[in-house]
Amino acid sequence: MKMLLPWELLILLSLKECLAENARHGPVFTQEPSDSIFPLSTDDKQVFINCKAKGNPPPHYRWKMDGGEINTQSDPNYSLVEGNLLINNPHVINHGGVYQCIATNPFGTIVSREAKVQFAFLQNFSRKSRNTVSVREGQAVVLLCGPPPHYGDIKYSWFFNGQRSFLQQDARRFISQRTGNLYIAKVEASDAGNYTCAVRNVMTNATVLSSPTPVVVRRDAVMGEYEPKIEVQFPDTLRVSKGSSVKLECFALGNPVPSISWRRADGNPLPGKIKVNHSSGVLEIPYFRPEDAGVYECVAANSKGQNVARGQLIFNNAEHLHWVQTLKDAHMAIDANLQWECKAMGKPRPTYKWLKNGQPLTAQGRIHVEASRLTISRISLSDSGMYQCMAESEHGAVYASAELKVVAAPPNFTRRPVKLSTVIQRGGEVVLECRPDASPRAAISWWRGGELLKDSERQIIMEDGSLRITNISTLDGGRYTCLARNYFGTSSSTGTLLVKEPTKIVVPPLSLDATVGHSIVLPCEVSSDSSLIPLFKWFFNGKAIDFSRQEHFEMIGGGFAGDLMVRNIQLKHSGKYVCMVHTEVDTVSAAADLIVRGPPGAPQGLTVSDITDSSVQLSWVSGPDNHSPITMYVVQARTPFSIGWQTVRTVPDSVPGQMIHATVKDLNPWVDYEFRVVAINGVGVGDPGTPSKQIQTQTAAPQVAPVNVSGGGGARGELVITWEPVSEEQQSGEGFGYVVAFRPLGSSTWIQTVLASPDASQYIYRNESIAPLSQFEVKVGVYNSMGEGPFSLTVTVFSAEEEPSEAPSRVWARALSASVIEVYWEPIPSGSGSGKILAYEVFFWEEGSEQSEAESLRVIDTTALLSGLKGSTAYVISVRAQNSAGLGPCSPAVNYTTKKPPPRQPPGNIHWNLTNSMIFLNWEHVKATENESEVTGYKVVYRQNWPGRTTSLETNKTSVELQIPSSEDYLIEIKALSEGGDGTSSGPIRIPKMSSLNSKGCWCPVSTTIIHFIMFLCNFLFIL
Repeated sequence: MKMLLPWELLILLSLKECLAENARHGPVFTQEPSDSIFPLSTDDKQVFINCKAKGNPPPHYRWKMDGGEINTQSDPNYSLVEGNLLINNPHVINHGGVYQCIATNPFGTIVSREAKVQFAFLQNFSRKSRNTVSVREGQAVVLLCGPPPHYGDIKYSWFFNGQRSFLQQDARRFISQRTGNLYIAKVEASDAGNYTCAVRNVMTNATVLSSPTPVVVRRDAVMGEYEPKIEVQFPDTLRVSKGSSVKLECFALGNPVPSISWRRADGNPLPGKIKVNHSSGVLEIPYFRPEDAGVYECVAANSKGQNVARGQLIFNNAEHLHWVQTLKDAHMAIDANLQWECKAMGKPRPTYKWLKNGQPLTAQGRIHVEASRLTISRISLSDSGMYQCMAESEHGAVYASAELKVVAAPPNFTRRPVKLSTVIQRGGEVVLECRPDASPRAAISWWRGGELLKDSERQIIMEDGSLRITNISTLDGGRYTCLARNYFGTSSSTGTLLVKEPTKIVVPPLSLDATVGHSIVLPCEVSSDSSLIPLFKWFFNGKAIDFSRQEHFEMIGGGFAGDLMVRNIQLKHSGKYVCMVHTEVDTVSAAADLIVRGPPGAPQGLTVSDITDSSVQLSWVSGPDNHSPITMYVVQARTPFSIGWQTVRTVPDSVPGQMIHATVKDLNPWVDYEFRVVAINGVGVGDPGTPSKQIQTQTAAPQVAPVNVSGGGGARGELVITWEPVSEEQQSGEGFGYVVAFRPLGSSTWIQTVLASPDASQYIYRNESIAPLSQFEVKVGVYNSMGEGPFSLTVTVFSAEEEPSEAPSRVWARALSASVIEVYWEPIPSGSGSGKILAYEVFFWEEGSEQSEAESLRVIDTTALLSGLKGSTAYVISVRAQNSAGLGPCSPAVNYTTKKPPPRQPPGNIHWNLTNSMIFLNWEHVKATENESEVTGYKVVYRQNWPGRTTSLETNKTSVELQIPSSEDYLIEIKALSEGGDGTSSGPIRIPKMSSLNSKGCWCPVSTTIIHFIMFLCNFLFIL
């Protein structure tokens, strides 16, 4: 077997470590011991202290206590459970101390932070009897507790005379939780008895009782009054950490019993979070903050005087240690230089120590230690191991760990070979990387084909071994080899450089102006090496356009063109557009600005000022002009009376675009207005601005007179005057009304009356002396609380006319049927003095009845049709005329009688025969009774079996032929005709449509008598 040289063994060892470096590493703590207080009682037999580390291979553990090694093999009180330390049957003195865990594997050793372990316990009081305390009534007394040996937080209480409940504290009695003593400010006779001190360990919950202390109250003399003496007092200076809770005790002895109060020496009020309890004897400040620091005073006062205790609370701005910069594992080559730095924050500022494999590291030779910085120059394999930086202050220590692995190996391109193929554009620049793994670092040289490359103006071998070539030409293409060498070996890696023609944008996008709603195309066309495929991307204002989510953008073209179409352009599309083209070898771009012009934005901040009765002053802030100057503004107004927004008149008439104020004129007084402004530019009309707040113009005297003044009519002696009321919009103020003025034609004196209602539209002047149809000049004015307004134009109005003085003449009538009479008369002549006849009223009543029961019918012609009358009945008829003044006299009454009623018997025994489209009908003749009109003929009414047009046919025979289609059902009715009218109908006869050409049928109407008989028979059978 061939013997390996030492350097060959070193290479093999280093390679082995490199291959396994991802899996094998030194120990790293995942759990470290921490300061602990364990409750110790008779039931506690074991204590568990945590320690766990990861590593490959897994670490083994050792422990130290107070700096000495713990032998878990020989000491029965200690054993290891994985890395955790188990203490069996712990003892307060023997096993309390500072513990530290140590983890080791082949890569090194690390030590954990130190953990202080203590045990909470409480021993019993001495059984020795306590001396009797003798005290005079009114005197103060202090009973000492004298707690037994203990560790951990304890709480003090007292029992009185063996009672089960604790002694309650009040203004006279106080128990100090610092000393356990019981203080009685003023002894009373009831205080005599036995007092027992109870001490409870908060952690173990164990409680022990002292021997009773007898108290005897002497009554041979009473203690006189004296000023307070503060017996329980807090420290003069106390440092308090941030967020902690602090309690200050203060109690005074005295006669009378002193009262306790608290205050700050600087006069500031006590914070609201402060709690005062036990009759003000304890002041507690939770969650201590910097503003809580200061001098606090306890004031004890009674009628004899007062005493003050004070102490200063100082905010302890201590900050526990924590890392801000830790160590990272280092894998380094031989002869490299190592530098580690760790930084911890804390108050006070920490000091630093360095450990290697758990042992202190001192500066010597190649190792330099400067506070938190460790430097090792020209590292060797012996420097491998676990390193720790320890930051330490009065609040403890923290450790940061890292592993140093020193690697020795020949050059190796396995992980990072030279790039197999590199494509670059002509005229560009390329860096061919050469980064082999090697320890120590390899020397690098480059070859092109068989030619060794040297540094030149365009070719430089960089410090890290990479080859940089600038201003590349097509001749630079070819195979390049990187050769790496150190004193452990040599290795090489080869790649190919391909030179392509550069990409150029030959048709770039151009800056454009566009109008909202239009569409544009931004071109982008390139020339490139034919072997390269260009990839187009568009950016809008620095963000890539996602064409799948943008309905306005579309890329069109293909191959060497990637144009951008922007459809239905909006204002938001203004900005910078960049066309970026990527190929395998380069990236080029071109930019263009797009300005979108649109209607102007809405004016803002509209304010209304200088409000008068007919004008206001408006001012506003112009909105964006959207790249087209504003040419003018339009002012609009809205009132409760207008339909939507209306353009109003302004000063100036046309508000130019550079003006942002205007006066609105011709407004109506006493009207609520809202205003808004609309901007206009060369593109169009913009959105209206936000409406102004509603304002009301000032009141003024009315400015509008009533219109459509007229009149006439009315009763005798009346002058009726009418007009169209003035709308509320034009009333100009409160208290609106009308002034009606009139005078007889030719008179110079006006008669006036005032109507206080704004809704009035008529005035009637009554005077019996006014002759009918007298002419009057009339005008109507307006007024309100501010004064009178204008009058309307003067018009001529006639007074009321006289009722008709004549009755209609030549009244006569004729009976048309049993229920209808037609009445005729001659009209009243127009020159008879009855005025203009508007209508006639016809009165009629049955002969023999009272005229008060008469019915009336109003018509405008000289004929009237009286219907709904009784047959064979005489009626009395009278007519009178009516004009605008009323009704005239009645004409002399005339008597007329209606005809006999028609037959009530319907046609019977009806037969029909259908042949082709002809229906043959025949029936029995209807005979009228003595009180009925004679039959003069018959009426046949027929229609289809669904709602449609009805056809009738009259005949004086008892048969008829009808030509109707046989494809539909028909309904036929037959009635008798007479002077009294139509008789009773036969009822509908259904003629069905037939499939055959010939069919027959008959119809027998059922009389009323037969129906009554059938109903009687049904009821009779039901009773049976």
